[in-house]
Amino acid sequence: MSEFISLVVNGILIGGVYALVGLAIVVIYKSSSVFNFAVGDFVMWGGFVMWTFLVAFDLPIWASILFAVVVMAIIGLLTNRLLISPMAGQPLLAVVLLTLGLSYLLKGVHSAAWGPTWKAFPPLLPSGKLTLGSISFSADYMWCFIIAMVAFGIFSYLFQRTRMGLAMRATAEDHQLARSTGISVKTIFSATWILAALLCLVAGVLLGSVNNLGPQLADIGLKGFPVVLFGGLESVVGCIVGGIVVGVLENLGAAYLNPLVGGGIEEVVPFVVMLLVLMFKPYGLFGLKRIERL
Repeated sequence: MSEFISLVVNGILIGGVYALVGLAIVVIYKSSSVFNFAVGDFVMWGGFVMWTFLVAFDLPIWASILFAVVVMAIIGLLTNRLLISPMAGQPLLAVVLLTLGLSYLLKGVHSAAWGPTWKAFPPLLPSGKLTLGSISFSADYMWCFIIAMVAFGIFSYLFQRTRMGLAMRATAEDHQLARSTGISVKTIFSATWILAALLCLVAGVLLGSVNNLGPQLADIGLKGFPVVLFGGLESVVGCIVGGIVVGVLENLGAAYLNPLVGGGIEEVVPFVVMLLVLMFKPYGLFGLKRIERL
């Protein structure tokens, strides 16, 4: 029983990071209805940009964080201004496919810049095993969860308590109405892409510190899709719930099903969850069901 509880606890902790990736998807979807298929590559880039300043340039941690934030903010801004904004008025499917093309572009540039090999990420977080009675869990997973929840708290404050957050919420509800009140929708779109890129930076650094860095980090970032589809594409709370559920099921599947099939179940479980949710509850647990009058 203690082994089962330990697996659940560790799943909850790493699920907090998956929730952060899901939030990066939700932020963009809420404001523009665009489903960003390049989110995994943003996560990968966030980890590698941080590694570049921290290891390759040997900068102190505070300077590495500062420069990584600037670089990822620029990437988010340029993505919106150069790719997304010119697609205004085009079919939504075309914009979604554009993000898929962006994913392959980011993969190609990453391969040219950093190569296909794994990079050892410096130990930023305390590691080792912690025990609470008969329950054991990973210290770095615990710190990942804490940092992810702090990032959620900062986002919630910005979204609920600031003028920019109010403008984002208004834009998410109705673009035309937001324009009529003097809100620059183009600026809000840029802000949401910057915010999503910064969330991916945090997720990339956390995942990199746990798993090291490699091209496969983009695939880990894709676990944000089942997270948001489970919780709801427009729900911030749903991101946390979805991330925890995916993390727990992934851990349990790896522990109990891998020995039966020879491995790899942890990579499949999140997407099985996604398919089941799409079949039986396509709006997710906390998603809004849109009813349109014909």
